[in-house]
Amino acid sequence: MENAILELKQQYEKAKAENPRLRIRDIAQIMHQSEAALVAMRTGDGVVRLEGDFKELLKEVHTLGVVMALTRNNNAVHERKGVYNNVSFEGPMGIVLDPDIDLRLFMMHWQFAFSVKEGDRTSLQFFDKSGEAVHKIYLTEESNVGAYEALVAKYTAQEQTPIISTVAYPAVEAELPDSEIDVAAFQEGWKNLKDTHEFFGLTRQFKLSRTQSLRLAPEGFVKEVSVDTTRKILEAASVTQVPIMVFVGSRGCIQIHTGTVTKLLATGPWFNVLDPEFSMHLREEAIVSSYIVKKPSTDGIVTALEIFCKDGQMIAQFFGKRKPGKPELEEWRAIVKDVTGF
Repeated sequence: MENAILELKQQYEKAKAENPRLRIRDIAQIMHQSEAALVAMRTGDGVVRLEGDFKELLKEVHTLGVVMALTRNNNAVHERKGVYNNVSFEGPMGIVLDPDIDLRLFMMHWQFAFSVKEGDRTSLQFFDKSGEAVHKIYLTEESNVGAYEALVAKYTAQEQTPIISTVAYPAVEAELPDSEIDVAAFQEGWKNLKDTHEFFGLTRQFKLSRTQSLRLAPEGFVKEVSVDTTRKILEAASVTQVPIMVFVGSRGCIQIHTGTVTKLLATGPWFNVLDPEFSMHLREEAIVSSYIVKKPSTDGIVTALEIFCKDGQMIAQFFGKRKPGKPELEEWRAIVKDVTGF
């Protein structure tokens, strides 16, 4: 085992030296390893493996004070500062409901956890069974370090092995041919939505992928738009200071920012929001399709921008700021119409 770990460390250092600007997630892909495996190999060297009930652990994160929550997929990174207040679970589904830290949790995918110290950064990192990161929690200058150390001590695993066993998820099933879909019934279901959260169930009922559902939408509810629409809408929201909602998800967590965006900056392939409490990093070149999507609700039409990468996976969603019981902002609708004509 020691030889295998030593060899993995050497391969990692070589890949890191050859790609000094890449994050560990990207280096893991180059090495055909999981990110969790590269974290685990450092166990005993700034890394502590954690175990126990991760739901209970998350309920105690509020003791750390202000932290930075990070959720990402291959093409978008969502970072939000705040306190983990109001954490609750119903079965494997959880929620963190705070104006700053707003999460939807799918705990069936939370398999591995570590405390990670690297340079001046300290974090709790969680991974799914394939070794892909689902969520990370970083300490800030305002965090309670003593509470962090106590939390890590409470959940430290008995076995501090540097090797983990990961399991790949099955491949995504191919779309059904459109001819096998009851399109009329699906469209009728769309028109009769009472809540945007019902949409996921509707697509499952008709065995539709997300992009297929948008392609088969009833007339007047979806428009495919140019791949630079996200940048244009964010720029308009920055100028007008209209508050928006930004959703980015991993397999095990959806993280939401509600508020304004102000400082925007393009750096290489990334388009960034760089505000004090919220940052987003979007790999623009990965966007292959973008849609304006309108869904009925008891509060009126809800308008979203949804963006996807080449495998049909969603990169991010954008809405106007809204709460149940209130219609969406007319200012948001105006931005969408000004940018897209829809």
